[in-house]
Amino acid sequence: MKTLQTAFFLFVFVPLVNAAPPIQQEPLPFYEYDTDVTMGSLSQQDYEIQSKDIRKDGTNTSLDTFLRLQGDDSETNVQPTKDTNLPTCLLCVCLSGSVYCEEIDIEAVPPLPKETAYLYARFNKIKRIAVSDFADITTLRRIDFSGNRIEEIEDGAFSKLLLLEELSLAENRLLKLPVLPPKLTTFNANQNRIKSRGIKANAFKKLTNLAYLYLGHNALESVPLNLPESLRILHLQYNNITTITDDTFCKSNNTRYIRTRMDEIRMEGNPILLAKHVNAFSCLRTLPVGTYY
Repeated sequence: MKTLQTAFFLFVFVPLVNAAPPIQQEPLPFYEYDTDVTMGSLSQQDYEIQSKDIRKDGTNTSLDTFLRLQGDDSETNVQPTKDTNLPTCLLCVCLSGSVYCEEIDIEAVPPLPKETAYLYARFNKIKRIAVSDFADITTLRRIDFSGNRIEEIEDGAFSKLLLLEELSLAENRLLKLPVLPPKLTTFNANQNRIKSRGIKANAFKKLTNLAYLYLGHNALESVPLNLPESLRILHLQYNNITTITDDTFCKSNNTRYIRTRMDEIRMEGNPILLAKHVNAFSCLRTLPVGTYY
């Protein structure tokens, strides 16, 4: 009888025990705190759950959108705008008192922050400068309008700029010069269409700080009058200058007068033979660059 019971036990229960697999703990995904980045493998159901970023405000953004915002550089390569109706410091670059408005096709001087000290507006399409452009900007020290299409500058456009030291109007279409501010040290009007009648007789006389004057590649018939004693560099090359006098650079009634600060005068490219006007250079430490034969 005992043998029969033993056989029955082995026949029924042993297969059940062998068939049961060992108990294993289901692997769990690991997450970095306060992020949606999975550190372990995810099942399909887990991926679907994690494919939405549950924001604190209750709105959902797809994981694809999230990843695109985080890592797709091609989405961020937005072309710069040329909408000239934008505020100045969006259209231009404003940095520590400097405003850079270069090569953005503006046709007028933009409204400037009142603390502007340096304005660079080169290579645009500006045609005119008005008094109102700088009426409230008294802090300007440097202005560069090179490479525009300026034909007209209203009288007094720079009159309130008492701190202005450097002004460039090179490569424009000017026929005459405006009234210049008194503390100017550098003035560049190269490559315009200025004739001698477009420069007033006393245009430079009161500019006692002016050291660098560039008027090359214009249409001047004579050297400007009353050049200040402070002048160091004078460029007049490639104009239509045909004559100079003993008082152009020197003082005919004072043979002891010397221009001690004048270092360079360029007059090449003019229809004048400088050798015929030797007395005109007697007060200079170096002869002008030009034709002597």
